[in-house]
Amino acid sequence: PHRGRLNVLANVCRKPLNTIFTQFAGLEAEDDGSGDVKYHLGTYIERLNRVTNKNVRLAIAANPSHLECVDPVVQGKTRAEQFYRGDGEGKKVMSMLLHGDAAFAGQGVVYETMHLSDLPAYTTHGTIHIVANNQIGFTTDPRFSRSSPYCTDVAKVVNAPIFHVNSDDPESVMHVCNVAADWRATFHKDVVIDIVCYRRNGHNEMDEPMFTQPLMYTKIRSLKSCLEKYSDQLIAENVVTAEEVKDVRDKYEKICEDAFEQARKETHIKYKDWIDSPWSGFFEGKDPLKVAPTGINEETLKHIGTRFSSPPPNAAEFVIHKGIERILKSRMDMVNARTVDWALGEAMAFGSLLKEGIHVRLSGQDVERGTFSHRHHVLHHQTVDKATYRPLSNLYPDQAPYSVCNSSLSEFGVLGFELGYSMTNPNALVLWEGQFGDFANTAQCIIDQFICSGQAKWVRQSGLTLLLPHALEGMGPEHSSARLERFLQLSSDDPDYFPPESAEFAVRQLHDINWIVANCSNPANYFHILRRQIALPFRKPLIIMTPKSLLRHPEARSSFDLMKEGTEFLRIIPDDGPASKNPDGVKKIVFCSGKVYYDLKKIRADKKLESEVVLTTVEQICPFPFDLIKDECAKYPKAEVCWAQEEHKNSGAWTYVCPRFETALGGTRDVFYVGRPVSASTATGSRAQHFKELSCLLEDAMRTS
Repeated sequence: PHRGRLNVLANVCRKPLNTIFTQFAGLEAEDDGSGDVKYHLGTYIERLNRVTNKNVRLAIAANPSHLECVDPVVQGKTRAEQFYRGDGEGKKVMSMLLHGDAAFAGQGVVYETMHLSDLPAYTTHGTIHIVANNQIGFTTDPRFSRSSPYCTDVAKVVNAPIFHVNSDDPESVMHVCNVAADWRATFHKDVVIDIVCYRRNGHNEMDEPMFTQPLMYTKIRSLKSCLEKYSDQLIAENVVTAEEVKDVRDKYEKICEDAFEQARKETHIKYKDWIDSPWSGFFEGKDPLKVAPTGINEETLKHIGTRFSSPPPNAAEFVIHKGIERILKSRMDMVNARTVDWALGEAMAFGSLLKEGIHVRLSGQDVERGTFSHRHHVLHHQTVDKATYRPLSNLYPDQAPYSVCNSSLSEFGVLGFELGYSMTNPNALVLWEGQFGDFANTAQCIIDQFICSGQAKWVRQSGLTLLLPHALEGMGPEHSSARLERFLQLSSDDPDYFPPESAEFAVRQLHDINWIVANCSNPANYFHILRRQIALPFRKPLIIMTPKSLLRHPEARSSFDLMKEGTEFLRIIPDDGPASKNPDGVKKIVFCSGKVYYDLKKIRADKKLESEVVLTTVEQICPFPFDLIKDECAKYPKAEVCWAQEEHKNSGAWTYVCPRFETALGGTRDVFYVGRPVSASTATGSRAQHFKELSCLLEDAMRTS
């Protein structure tokens, strides 16, 4: 927590005091980034344990003011550290979470995080929770901030032992902490210490607590500090003399003064001093603008496809569902025909990374089977409980591990967990999938505080990938929109700035952006963008709008030819049909993204407009492909330009792409909008109304003036 964080940095982690004081000098930072207030930053340090004579590595996670939202991040980071050290029992790595009383009781993410504590794919084998119980949340006292007798009652949900102890009795606090440490070491379960104390100055050093808690603070002002109380006790017990107490105080004061003087000589703040998990060796010796190839050889594609489409090797004993048999057979037919659908393209991306030694972790609700029953990464024996087979874990004898984890029904907690996991090791592909893209909104805190701005605030890169099923299918408002517009609005590229064109244009854009937002329209492009997450010489979060009906659409297929060596991710996919052969005869260019392309393609064929209307999909919406849009429009000088989307006008990509089209075209051509009108709800709940709206927008898109 904020209050007391500096104390933990200085006295527990032993972060050099001069580095802490430098933070308060108001200096400029020498690294890129916006920075954050002093007590939000993290750190990483090694400290000698004098009892065992071994070094202990301590990391404090960077932590925004959204209280408790760092809890699942720490748990994910801890789980990842355990995973990469082969620590399956939590004997080498553990987490401690420090909480405030009001937040521990009030913030729902505490409960979500608690519920991960014993799940096989999320446990960290026991966390020690320490609550600094100040008996006041900002200016609200406990009678108005919780309904339970104790702030720690939420921990009863996992039957964690809870110790309440008086902070004015340091020896009791030490005793309780030793018991808690023994509990965690013995049983590997969560334990909670509630240190009951008070704040001498109210919320902070400049607060006036008498405004709201006059009786409590009249009492507090008559109390001696903990240091005075304990000193008096030790002197009375003849353990120390008053002179010895004074010596210890003076010595500590001098240490602080010397560090303060030293800090005055600093000219810059170095953010690298405040990184909570340094990626040693990752950035060194790399060309920051060189992307490794993402295409792979056909042999590998075929091998992964065949393994993914085959029943378990012991098929005689392992009884799989009849429906799965049909799915595997149709997959094998695709492999033989050298084509992939969405699920097969994804499996090839994962499988090829596993082959290269890259750990892949996919987590979320229904991810093993896939919400839309399309993935089937875990096959279940139909007559034996817990007997499963994971085809992607059995591709190569020396492959990296594949973790696919059905999560608890939590978005905030689990997304935070996967974010922490992704920050630990850059050489892993960590993905979180929303059951429907709409459900990500309950994890907005993690998206806003950590994923969107983590690099700017704390110089912390993450390659976390969010898979958000998105598209209007007549399924009603809560199963339609992943709120593409929110992610685009949070993007840090300037709508009025066309970067200088060069061979490195695309990768330079990726280097400078805060995250990547994409809506792929075919499996090959999805395959490439997933592999590109690891091929980049840096790490950026990737937000992908994934399909629903396209998972089985007969046209949403890709040939091996688009995934072989020499191929790459396409930021836009230009039209290569009849219209592209006769550019002067083209009356309209329709730019679009995602599923609506297939609807537009069908109506264009029905109306026999293939030679007059060009359909181009924008696959990577952010950072915006200014260069390719400019070139594409230049091909068709007489055509009117429009953006078509299935979302409402105040949703989807329109408000983001509109000014960027103007910049790309230098203001020489107008760009028209085609789509649904504005709406407060993301979609209609009536199927008839849905098809009526769709029909209108498709007709509009094909109308040429």
